[in-house]
Amino acid sequence: MPHDRIHARRPSHHVDRWSDGRIESIGTRDGHCVVTVRRPDGETVELVVTFAVRDLFLDRLETDGGSPVGERVWYRKRGDGL
Repeated sequence: MPHDRIHARRPSHHVDRWSDGRIESIGTRDGHCVVTVRRPDGETVELVVTFAVRDLFLDRLETDGGSPVGERVWYRKRGDGL
């Protein structure tokens, strides 16, 4: 299964290829992590990532052990220049 990309920090390379938004929810589907992100225009996008990627970007968020909902992330959907 192709996976999307997600970062907890603003990328320093090819910045124009990345979109940003705020985490709305994190769940699972078919053995993968699904992160729902609300874009600045109010639309939502679902990102499918591995659990390893989920753990990596969650560790990099500055939530002090709290919920990641509402935190800003940067993402690229599979097929958007990947």
